[in-house]
Amino acid sequence: MTTPACTLPAQPTAARPSYPSFSSYVRARGPVLMRAARSLTDPNDAEDLLQTALTKTFVAWDRIEDHRALDGYVRRALLNTRTSQWRKRKVDEFVCDELPEPDPVPAPDPAELQGLRDAMWRAIMRLPPRQRAMVVLRYYEDLSEAQTAEVMEVSVGTVKSAVSRALVKLREDEELAPALFG
Repeated sequence: MTTPACTLPAQPTAARPSYPSFSSYVRARGPVLMRAARSLTDPNDAEDLLQTALTKTFVAWDRIEDHRALDGYVRRALLNTRTSQWRKRKVDEFVCDELPEPDPVPAPDPAELQGLRDAMWRAIMRLPPRQRAMVVLRYYEDLSEAQTAEVMEVSVGTVKSAVSRALVKLREDEELAPALFG
């Protein structure tokens, strides 16, 4: 008479997936694990990341006692591997004789700037008084929409729509168009 050395409690197969081999686990769970790898890095590096994590899992396959927790083990290996790659990233430094400086941007002509300011004020003065006041409060006085609404004693929505209409009029202003859009 033989006695069983070890017996497992009877559980439905669906509740306890069985992976007799590493390759059957990878075939069954590969797409899910690839999605997890893609969520950690760009698609080009995801395959390499998953391959490295699966290599670590294969090395530890015999030590993993609960094969129901394999997904968690592989996900942790993915995360740890990605963290290690990020920490080890190489920063290239090149020695050069001269520091690369960007070409200096020529300073705008003060007369042109003054002309643009004058054209802007003339365009603002052509706006209806209420829109003009809201544009000045929002963009010249740098008040928030809520603060502008409080000063003007209107709702925030009224400020938003009035300022939006005013900006459309300023964009369409014929005096400003050549100055702003060349």
